[in-house]
Amino acid sequence: MSQQPSGPSPAAARAGSAEAHDPSAGAQRRALPPTAAATTAEQPWPVRLLSTKIGDYVARMSAVWVEGQLVQVTRRPGQSTAFCVLRDADVDMSLSVTTHTRVLDALGPALVEGARVVVHATPEFWGRRGSLQLRADAIRPVGTGELLARVEALRRVLTTEGLFADARKQPLPFLPRVVGLVCGRASAAERDVVVTARTRWPGVRFEVREVVVQGVDAVAAVSRAVAELDHLDEVDVVVVARGGGSLEDLLPFSDEALLRAVAACRTPVVSAVGHEVDNPLLDLVADVRASTPTDAGRRVVPAVAEELAGVSAARERLHRAVRGRVAAERAALAGLRARPVLAEPSRGLTQRREAVEDARARGRRALRARLAHDAAEVRGLRRAVRTLSPAATLERGYAVVQDADGAVLRDALAADPGDQLRVRLAAGELVVGVEAQVGPDGEVLDPFA
Repeated sequence: MSQQPSGPSPAAARAGSAEAHDPSAGAQRRALPPTAAATTAEQPWPVRLLSTKIGDYVARMSAVWVEGQLVQVTRRPGQSTAFCVLRDADVDMSLSVTTHTRVLDALGPALVEGARVVVHATPEFWGRRGSLQLRADAIRPVGTGELLARVEALRRVLTTEGLFADARKQPLPFLPRVVGLVCGRASAAERDVVVTARTRWPGVRFEVREVVVQGVDAVAAVSRAVAELDHLDEVDVVVVARGGGSLEDLLPFSDEALLRAVAACRTPVVSAVGHEVDNPLLDLVADVRASTPTDAGRRVVPAVAEELAGVSAARERLHRAVRGRVAAERAALAGLRARPVLAEPSRGLTQRREAVEDARARGRRALRARLAHDAAEVRGLRRAVRTLSPAATLERGYAVVQDADGAVLRDALAADPGDQLRVRLAAGELVVGVEAQVGPDGEVLDPFA
């Protein structure tokens, strides 16, 4: 469906009227450069000419379908023209729209501020104010089916990019120093998160950012709040909380700009938007998804009672383990003490002493036997020595005669008369002089014969 303008634009009409009242104006206009590229500092276009050309260009534009959100719908009593502002759903850009009141009436209950619509309109340029607006002849609300289809398409794109991958999700800290909370102003979601968290851990601290969580400003406001909390060093986890609502109410939490802002956070983010049945795309890109704001309060901090119970249980397990270990060691010690070597420590010494004494007795007996044997052997040797010894011969009355040099004399002729001889007896010695030599037969020998 397209609609062409039925007459000249307001800017062109005003320019024609000026030429009709002032013929010199038309001559001056004809003398001006024909195109914008031909203008110079010496030959510029007047404002009215530029405005007229812009109006002519806009007047040649075709009607277009535009999507946005209706804000600032104004009706004046007694007038059939209504004035609206059509705002972009993602960024802060808007256009003025005029339409007939019956077009707005056709919307019925869908005509609420912030409603997402598609508008069929023709662009118009008002030269006097230098403004561009749309003249709408049809406005249709965007149905739930279309919204769901767009959300699903965005889901596929972000899934392909890996924004929903588990590998990029961060774990929540056990006990955060400060919990950042993004929520609506004086909302039940804020109360649910704060009350639940402080019931579980009374000392938890919150850094709260109350922002718009519905409508055209929600995406930018929530994104700014999340980025601000993410840059605070003491904030260890950020919770984005909102109560339940319709698909259109929760649509900002499936917006691509917000999702990418959350994905860029270095701080873990918890999504607590809507109820269990609500599934905005923020749940997928956030590090943790909480079914409700109350559930988020339970997830971000541990419960004091549960932790104390866990500590008590751990202490009891530790005590049981220590008692069991001590009992086992006592049993092992009792078993060691029951052994004979520990039950009667002196028994081993007694056995060793008896063994030593027995060995000493055996040694003594062996020594005495050896000494007796050796003594008998010595006595036998002594008798043999005595028997063979010259002393024994001497004791029988024999004597040993030695000359002055100590040589033993065995022959009487070895000594001369007058020699001094030593006669060794069994007891003592005699020094005698040789008077004569006597032969074996008793004959006196003559030394000179």
